[in-house]
Amino acid sequence: MPKHDDLTKQSRTGRRQLYCSFQPPESVRQLLEQRCEVRFASGKGPIAHQIGDAEAAMVVVTDDLSAPVIIDLPASLRAIATYSVGYEHIDVAAATARGIAVLTTPDVLSPAVAENALFLLLGVARRATESIELVRSGRWSGWTPTQLIGFELRGKTLGILGMGRIGGEVARRASALGMTVCYHNRHPATAPNARAYRFEPDLYEFLGSLDVLLLAAPSTDETRGIINSDTLAQLKPGASLINIGRGDLVVDDAVISALQSRHLRGAGLDVFNNEPALDPRYLELPNVFALPHIGSSTIEARTSMAEILLDGLDAIDRGERPANQIG
Repeated sequence: MPKHDDLTKQSRTGRRQLYCSFQPPESVRQLLEQRCEVRFASGKGPIAHQIGDAEAAMVVVTDDLSAPVIIDLPASLRAIATYSVGYEHIDVAAATARGIAVLTTPDVLSPAVAENALFLLLGVARRATESIELVRSGRWSGWTPTQLIGFELRGKTLGILGMGRIGGEVARRASALGMTVCYHNRHPATAPNARAYRFEPDLYEFLGSLDVLLLAAPSTDETRGIINSDTLAQLKPGASLINIGRGDLVVDDAVISALQSRHLRGAGLDVFNNEPALDPRYLELPNVFALPHIGSSTIEARTSMAEILLDGLDAIDRGERPANQIG
């Protein structure tokens, strides 16, 4: 197995040389500059050329680190630290073959993403898109008994497809709001709090019992396109869909058709296929509450993401394998 204990080829300042492919929040910039000799992306040229002689690169999900790109990375690079939980943009096998460690940000953004899931759920339940448009358009004529009637979360069944760390955080919050929570995974979840929720091994039976389906699964060969016309048909009429996982978990044509027919009461979406070029039909639907992929957009989460990556690089310096290294 490749060793990474030579990560910090010391610069003249005695600090790790880090390339950062993005412009971070100011507090994160200060943290990086305190702990590294950091160079931020110029926006010109391939990432392999911009990295230069840095020992570590901090990247984001929009950076292409496929096998051909990794092959072209400079010999000095010993670690890729992605500022995300997901790592679909990185060919981990190719990086490992080059002796490059790959670090991610597990756990630290779970509370922020879970809170955002509840925001989406509440937005769908209380018809936020229609309410905001009514007020901002100047067409609101005052309260009436039939105005924009939504539904309460209390007493509803929430089904989580993908009961991992984030799913568990959502489940705990939804339970506090009086929802019944169940989940579907390939296998029963192992987290201690997962035992509090019903495991549904059969996908179709799981879907048929739900008022709200929450997607919190990663993008894999097994999960891509899992929400399609067939699986949507298993949901009872009037169910709602929330997606905080990955855009490619759903087939857009099928979801849009279900929303248009009102088989789906509504959808709360923070992730999309082909971001940011989402299917424009979503924007025409009043029963869609759409957000621009802001699940981890809190200052606490963004700072913690940088900290866990820097701590992982420090562990590599000490000749240890960090807990957030994959591959």
